[in-house]
Amino acid sequence: MAADDAEELTRIKRERDLYRRLLDLGRQDEPEPFLREALGLIVEVTGARQGYLELHDDEQPGTARWSLAHGFTAEQLAGVRAALSRGIIAEALASGKTIITPSALLDERFRERESVRIGHIEAVLCAPIGDDPPRGVLYLQNRAGHGFFSEDDRAHAETFARHLAPLADRLLARQRERAGADSTAPVRATLRASDVIGRSAALATVLRHAALVAPLDVHVLLTGDTGTGKSQLARVIHDNGSRAAHPFVTLNCATLPETLIESELFGALPGAHSTATRRIEGKVESAERGTLFLDEIGELSHAAQAKLLHLLQAKEYYPLGGTKPQRANVRIIAASNLDLQHAVAERRFREDLFYRLQVLPIRVPSLAERREDIPLLAAWFCTQACTRHGLPRLALSPNALRAAETAEWPGNVRQLENAVEAAVIRAAGAHAKQVERAHLFPESAVAPEPEGAATFQEATRRFQVRLLHDALEAQGWNVVDTARRLDLARSHIYNLIRAFGLERRRR
Repeated sequence: MAADDAEELTRIKRERDLYRRLLDLGRQDEPEPFLREALGLIVEVTGARQGYLELHDDEQPGTARWSLAHGFTAEQLAGVRAALSRGIIAEALASGKTIITPSALLDERFRERESVRIGHIEAVLCAPIGDDPPRGVLYLQNRAGHGFFSEDDRAHAETFARHLAPLADRLLARQRERAGADSTAPVRATLRASDVIGRSAALATVLRHAALVAPLDVHVLLTGDTGTGKSQLARVIHDNGSRAAHPFVTLNCATLPETLIESELFGALPGAHSTATRRIEGKVESAERGTLFLDEIGELSHAAQAKLLHLLQAKEYYPLGGTKPQRANVRIIAASNLDLQHAVAERRFREDLFYRLQVLPIRVPSLAERREDIPLLAAWFCTQACTRHGLPRLALSPNALRAAETAEWPGNVRQLENAVEAAVIRAAGAHAKQVERAHLFPESAVAPEPEGAATFQEATRRFQVRLLHDALEAQGWNVVDTARRLDLARSHIYNLIRAFGLERRRR
């Protein structure tokens, strides 16, 4: 066997052994012992004298969930941790690329760094762990025998870093399952809400309120911005109450002309108006013994408001053109994205009706208040869109998910759903293997439009891109200083760098 072939076979065997040992370690039940042994493994494989490993948890942004060292004294370790923000490690995290140098003291990229000069750092291999953004960093220093790290060492370190994050995530997921990290899990045990996607604390609060009012035969007012999911929550309340076996009827008060709202709501007798050639059944009658959901209730005319108030107080109503009252056994759930209290002050909404509905109000949070739910929602909408349109099964790339999570969604869940559906169609049309950021935000992949032609969302994104890029350049791409200047968590800065595709200018 030729020497080159033997060397290649040895390299393959070492890489195979690294895979196997990592997988064996991944069978552990606790992350910290796994990470400690994993660090020792890569130090052994690369022949490094010292190693440092830091890994973050997405649910605790800006702080190290685990940080472990191998071969460092306490004093040296303090210097390495300081280098997280100002040295070689910061460069690897900001760029998302492996850094390898035979001597940091002689490397023009790092020789002026205080941490390098103080620590007399020679050979260094530093690899980011994970991507979109890096979840942590592997730092190896001073190879045994005063040599330098080879390209094989780089390959082993990158293999290690690539496989470490998902293995650690798997262990962390087991921990979360045992600890019940899903904030909505306790209330979901008592509430049927399988179609409500998310596990944030904000969503858990809303579901707890829904669980409280669902079994009570009281009227409910849902408030919140457009597209937050008020109609879905109304359905959850209905499905978990005593009226679940009876109709759930919806009326959007904003979609009907004022002249037709009353007949739609209360019905009409023949001849009551020009289009009433026969008896018209109203929504109140359709919802008998069930629930009537009145969306955008702030758009009701004063006449319709007065009749609705009578329905709530007397449990009876008059069809348009009728003289005899009709009894009604119906629960009202109303929703509005308007400030009804302000509308009362301006005499656009009846005060007595407002307080009659305001017995148990529930505010539905905006998507910005439950940002951690965005990846789950986006993945769900992606699957639904593929099924609805008969498209091949697609998933959103990690970069697309990060971009979605950092974007502004003034239209909330509804806007996100529409954007993901459009992205799935674009990706399928391009025969892409997954939905990428460019499919989700096509405006960022083309030349910018004139400022006046931009949508509010795109103008906001452009401003964020410029602000973040200028701040990073001003701070020499020091992420910690940039985060401090912009009053953001360090992990969020990494998210934005990846989401916006920012790169450091090479001088």
